[in-house]
Amino acid sequence: MITIKEANNKTDLKKFVTFPFTLYKDSPYWVPPIISDELASFDKTKNPVFKDAEAWFYLAYKGDQIVGRVAAIINHIEINQQKVSKMRFGWFDFIDDYEVSGALLDKVADIGKQHQLEYMEGPVGFSNMDKVGVLTEGFDHIGTMITWYNHPYYVNHFEHFGFVKEKEYSESKFPFSNADPKFFEKANELVQRRYGVKAINFTKTKDVMPMADKMFDLFNETYSKLSSFVPITDIQKEYFKKKYISFINPEYIKFILDKDDKLIAFGIVMPSFSEALQKANGKLFPFGIYHLLKAKKQSKDVIFYLIGVDPEYQNKGVTAVIFSEYHKTFSKKGIEFCYRTPELEDNVAIRQLWKHFDPKVYKRRKTFRKDLK
Repeated sequence: MITIKEANNKTDLKKFVTFPFTLYKDSPYWVPPIISDELASFDKTKNPVFKDAEAWFYLAYKGDQIVGRVAAIINHIEINQQKVSKMRFGWFDFIDDYEVSGALLDKVADIGKQHQLEYMEGPVGFSNMDKVGVLTEGFDHIGTMITWYNHPYYVNHFEHFGFVKEKEYSESKFPFSNADPKFFEKANELVQRRYGVKAINFTKTKDVMPMADKMFDLFNETYSKLSSFVPITDIQKEYFKKKYISFINPEYIKFILDKDDKLIAFGIVMPSFSEALQKANGKLFPFGIYHLLKAKKQSKDVIFYLIGVDPEYQNKGVTAVIFSEYHKTFSKKGIEFCYRTPELEDNVAIRQLWKHFDPKVYKRRKTFRKDLK
């Protein structure tokens, strides 16, 4: 018999966060989160997302043993402002037992029905800044700090309970040697000359912070037309600055300004923390912080996290300026491989952006939906 219990105190939330450490203990591909960071993201006094969202965290027990977990999420901006009647769910992990996954999904569905929502979709987080999608291909590749990893049987469980594909994402990679300057240097020079734009580079994180709010504003404007987009609020900006920007080597953040010093484009690249996080095994101390700081400076693999361009400057070649700056930085750093975060399959523009680098898709993931009415 499966029992579902809400994790609504610090002890149970820690069990919620650490359950995957047991489920994936023998996997060389799973990348553990930092436990304290994960707990902070679920803390309603620390994470400003709870100003506009609600979440319920559930654990599935078989006897005294935890065998599954799920977070049920309602984002009120999405529902009230964007008129998307969606029940979100994420952090969905479970043993290969339909009774377990079914009980957890039923719990999410019950909350959605209580709030008169039309459908449920997952796995997703609170917003676009969170992880997304269940892995469907690429199980033999190491995960990243910004994606979920899962066992292959997860997809079977969604299909068994009548879920259908809602969105599909792909992840690709290419060796840095594929980034031939001939594909962007002429355009870089032409764009800078024609539009008077200039690149801003950084060496210190503190120098990034004064412009970070403008970057998040541009992020909202750039990505607003993508499906499932939920804008970052003003109160969330401070939280994300501390959570993400402090993790990034400032040399991997590029801003592009127009002739009036207005921010018109940005690029954020993260060093790969995958192996460092595996060594840390969920703990910053005593040695986890050392592995993370070492990766921040010395990792030879990088992840293209975000690129945003002001709609007024899209299709004007501004990305050539961004690529040119990254090529200079990566050449000095001896970068070997470039990875891309999950990108929607229907985002044709982003695929065109990378075509000259001959990227190879090595992972795919999906979100699944089911009607609640």
